[in-house]
Amino acid sequence: MTILKRLALGVVTLFFVSLIIFSAIQFLPGDFGEAVLGQAATEETVAAFRRELGLDEPAWRRYLDWVGAAATGDFGTSFSGRASSGVDRSRPVVEMISSPLKNTLFLAGMTAIVAVPLALFLGITAALWRNSIYDRVINAATLTSISFPEFFVAYVLMLFSTLWWGLSANATGINDADASILDKAYMLILPSMTLTLVIVAHMMRMTRAAIINLLASPYIEMARLKGQSSLRVILRHALPNAWAPIATVIAFNLAYLVVGVVVVEVIFAIPGAGKVMVDSVASRDIPVVQACALIFASVYILLNLAADIIGIVTNPRLLHPK
Repeated sequence: MTILKRLALGVVTLFFVSLIIFSAIQFLPGDFGEAVLGQAATEETVAAFRRELGLDEPAWRRYLDWVGAAATGDFGTSFSGRASSGVDRSRPVVEMISSPLKNTLFLAGMTAIVAVPLALFLGITAALWRNSIYDRVINAATLTSISFPEFFVAYVLMLFSTLWWGLSANATGINDADASILDKAYMLILPSMTLTLVIVAHMMRMTRAAIINLLASPYIEMARLKGQSSLRVILRHALPNAWAPIATVIAFNLAYLVVGVVVVEVIFAIPGAGKVMVDSVASRDIPVVQACALIFASVYILLNLAADIIGIVTNPRLLHPK
């Protein structure tokens, strides 16, 4: 019952988020019709063009049409490709964002495969040797990495990669049909390293803190009195009970990987969904902006729901409330 309540809450949250997305886009300055037709266009011409795009409809009707179609997987047709000459070369939004979204998910997945195990390893070992030189070095290094913004980390890595490692900082070839998975992974080494350095600190410190908080519990003391090693106590007794806060921070950072990679995609010229969204905002391509924002919000909500469910399943007091 608790899990069903969380799922229902997620659906309600997504509904309100869709309202916020639609409302926020309405306040964007400028107009697509005016941007395409130019300042020399008459008001009648602009009005006719807006009517052709359906922008003259009331906001509530446009919202209902959009959210109803989006629920079936139809995000409409992109405004890009429409010209003042009347030629319509626009494409479905799904077709436009499917390939960039795959690139974003590939980058996020590649980063997660490295960052999550690394953060868990560093957090567990830091808790195991708490207050040691190792623990202090790890904490100092992670705090340093988290203090710098993504663009600074990205440019520093680009500098070192060019001078020392010989890695390419340009990932535009990721859409090459002849590129294998290994080729794509090679192109995304630097962006993945940038994101790993940014997010691993959060997960590592939460893992360390959650385990240390549990080490003072009575059942941990009992396990130690039985003669079990510190590593076994942490892995067998402390870690399973620390999954709820750890899962939450992991889900939060994985959501960030999908929705917060815009800066990294722009710096490394990655043709991902974040870059497409930024370009669409600049060109006032409303259907693409709405689709990208809704997809990002859905991924964020789903990952947080997954974290909640993991926390409930691993905690009997939440799974079977009185």
